[in-house]
Amino acid sequence: MPQEKALVLSSGGVDSTTLLALACEKYGRENVVALSIYYGQKHKKELEAADKTAEYYNVEHIALDLSTIFRYSDCSLLAGSSAEIPHESYAEQLEKTDGAPVSTYVPFRNGLFLSAAASVALSKGCSVLMYGAHADDAAGNAYPDCSEAFVNAMNNAVYEGSGGQLRISAPFAGMNKAAVVAEGKRLGVPYELTWSCYEGGEEPCRVCGTCRDRRAAFLANGIDLY
Repeated sequence: MPQEKALVLSSGGVDSTTLLALACEKYGRENVVALSIYYGQKHKKELEAADKTAEYYNVEHIALDLSTIFRYSDCSLLAGSSAEIPHESYAEQLEKTDGAPVSTYVPFRNGLFLSAAASVALSKGCSVLMYGAHADDAAGNAYPDCSEAFVNAMNNAVYEGSGGQLRISAPFAGMNKAAVVAEGKRLGVPYELTWSCYEGGEEPCRVCGTCRDRRAAFLANGIDLY
């Protein structure tokens, strides 16, 4: 059987970089393509981190700009929004949403990303599309496009729509972020190259939801790093 190729959605954060390391281990870096997407976020720190991690693993790195699709959204992550990024935990944010996603949920972003990535993956001869969703992001409906139900539905659509040529792999979908970092420790992931903060300062803000989750996951694994 010929060696499979994998395309990894890479944001430059903890989860996708761990996934990139896992893909390189499983398929060999020569069979891995990293894909990063600009969607109009207020800063490009995470895209810069994605460049660094792709360079570290010596894999092909492709960038797409899908920002125009989100120009009608007032999501607080986007450059066109005047809304402030919440400086509290996701649990605190969800207490105020009455079951709706949090304000940093970009409308159906991951559905769009996976659809666009599927086209690139097929064009690059990949049979696996890897996506770093994990259970903490899906909890409480904060990011419904990270849930296992969503992943399974998108996998069915991609598999059927590609004539069985491509499948989605989301190995962290049933894991929390601490477990993802534990896997990263095993793989020797260079987390110092990654960026998670929703703010674009020189240093992480340490108080947005993703900074808090990142810090807690690191501390759970004995890592003192933002």
